[in-house]
Amino acid sequence: MPRPLRIAIVGAGPAGIYAADALLKSEAASEPGVSIDLFERMPAPFGLIRYGVAPDHPRIKGIITALHQVLDKPQTRLFGNVDYPSDIGLDDLRTFYDAVIFSTGASADRAMDIPGIGLDGSYGAADFVSWYDGHPDVPRTWPLEAEKVAVLGVGNVALDVARILAKTADELLPTEIPPNVHDGLAANRAREIHVFGRRGPAQAKFSPMELRELDHSPNIEVIVNPEDIDYDEGSIATRRANKQADMVAKTLENWAIRDVGDRPHKLFLHFFESPTEVVGEDGRVVGLRTERTRLDGTGNVTGTGETQTWDVQAVYRAVGYLSDELPKLPFDFTTGTVPHEGGRVVEAGEHLTSTYVTGWIKRGPVGLIGHTKGDANETVANLLADHGAGRLPAPAAPAEDAVVDFLAARDVAYTTWEGWHHLDSAERALGAAEGRERVKIVDREAMLRASRAPARD
Repeated sequence: MPRPLRIAIVGAGPAGIYAADALLKSEAASEPGVSIDLFERMPAPFGLIRYGVAPDHPRIKGIITALHQVLDKPQTRLFGNVDYPSDIGLDDLRTFYDAVIFSTGASADRAMDIPGIGLDGSYGAADFVSWYDGHPDVPRTWPLEAEKVAVLGVGNVALDVARILAKTADELLPTEIPPNVHDGLAANRAREIHVFGRRGPAQAKFSPMELRELDHSPNIEVIVNPEDIDYDEGSIATRRANKQADMVAKTLENWAIRDVGDRPHKLFLHFFESPTEVVGEDGRVVGLRTERTRLDGTGNVTGTGETQTWDVQAVYRAVGYLSDELPKLPFDFTTGTVPHEGGRVVEAGEHLTSTYVTGWIKRGPVGLIGHTKGDANETVANLLADHGAGRLPAPAAPAEDAVVDFLAARDVAYTTWEGWHHLDSAERALGAAEGRERVKIVDREAMLRASRAPARD
């Protein structure tokens, strides 16, 4: 009797779980069957949704419900708190599995090369997101002394950072934020947030819904300068071709023509301002210098030579994420991706046997969470084609217990899908005590303890 096809997926965020779902829906799942193990370095699954989506976006976090259905399937297992490659490496995985899919995402900030970017008070958005999302591997406190703050970038991460800085701690209290984050935000002194984009409204990468949500807070006055509403032929073409870009531009236009209200926190959206220097004094941020830009007819911009220095005491760069290099795999440091062809990892022009990628490590940190489904489908289709063509070498130890024995021999304190249900119950119990749906557990050891046994009353 043929054994099931054994697949390892490194990374149990949306990309990895979508790959598992594609495998489960494939013909191979019926004959000879599939057996899928997901390895996740965090004690809990769900990756970006748990540690990258802002806590006041429960609609997006609701995607977890669909991901649950995949991990509930008997053909899948979760091994949390397992690090690649220190706990299990590529050669180890090839010993136990017919193929390995990497779906490790992106957690670092893309570098920004302007003077002063390394000053005290200059931060990467990814680090701030990890803090307010209760990531166990970052400090429990965050310096929030600045009254005026700059956010560089016009994507959804920039909106998240600006919104969290502009809201009050009590507005966020009904969410899952842990006590240390609420305490930190309660001490936040920010009253002015300035978001800067080097191009115009038609080129902003906001999603329309996230942009409109800025205006829903009773404490945030969103302000757009009418002079920043400008379009060239390239911008008009973008609006005609892209419904979302048109909706974003219309929202910004409406905000630009309205009177400024009296909500206490001001959030300015600036366009045609290209950051040229983070200004410092005694090693700390005291301002941001920008150069005014203008459209060139194609939707791109050129500098005008006109500069302005903005009075801010902190700068957050939200100009993109970058994936970490994966040992034993080729890596493109410019794009932060693993070279591939249709998800097949490529090194020196050849497919790296039985090795695949999906999600942000495959295509870079762009697009929305749902876009990773297409990535997963393509990768899985090529993996199954390779299997059908006999291009996947048989693993030496394909039995399901083999990897369990391996991790036990290495004394790896891994968590399981059952353990996630225990942790989930513990977090919900903490939330119920405060009239909230959930309070996130931050400390890694506390997460491991909660994962081992059901929550107690």
